[in-house]
Amino acid sequence: MWYWTKLLFIIFAGAVAVWIGYELITFPAISRLRTENPTTSSMIEFRISEARAEGKEPKKAMIWTPIEQISPNLQRAVLAGEDSRFFQHNGFDWDAIQAAWDEAVKEGEKEAKEEGDYDPNDWIPPMPSFKRGASTVTQQLSKNLFLSEDRNFLRKGREAVYTYFLERELTKKRILEIYLNIIEWGDGIYGAEAASRFYFKKSASDLTREDAAFLAAMIPSPLNVFNPAKNRKRVVRRQRVILRGMNSIKLAYSEK
Repeated sequence: MWYWTKLLFIIFAGAVAVWIGYELITFPAISRLRTENPTTSSMIEFRISEARAEGKEPKKAMIWTPIEQISPNLQRAVLAGEDSRFFQHNGFDWDAIQAAWDEAVKEGEKEAKEEGDYDPNDWIPPMPSFKRGASTVTQQLSKNLFLSEDRNFLRKGREAVYTYFLERELTKKRILEIYLNIIEWGDGIYGAEAASRFYFKKSASDLTREDAAFLAAMIPSPLNVFNPAKNRKRVVRRQRVILRGMNSIKLAYSEK
């Protein structure tokens, strides 16, 4: 018995060591992002592979633009829509996470009641139904830059680690600059400058408040739910909400 216990322990320890070694070898050089501008991301490469798998020619319109040349209107609109406490947190907005959890639990209870499977005395509550995100800009950047589209605990763990190091190594200004230059804004459209030219025929530096709020409204799902070609009314409704929130956003940049 002791022999098999010892053997299983050795196998487990070896597997853990291999996994840790793999994580260390593949860990991204985040500190290089202080001065190096990424030309692609995991999400962009996923879209390219997806297009090729469907027999389509991949599209990639991406024009790197310094944050000083991106309208403050867009910077405020994106933060109003995605991460209003960007300058107050260190990568994780615990208040937003708690709010998302509370909302998810309520949704889970509602769905259980509708399905006739709700017992308030059950020690195992209904599984939360997450319909509201709580990811900060830094978490989104971590996911888009480095991670796959898989949804599992291992990927979420990596996202948390990468988020910590992004916040440790980069300024808030640099994090937002990279984010604004790589996020998806449509089929093959990446970054603020490419999006501004495609949707408004102007540079990102010339975006009005209304333009900026419209682009920011698309961010959660630019290909489907908030694709203006498919659901323009939905985009416009979210645009109005973002416009109301923009006034409270102050661009409090500081250098490390």
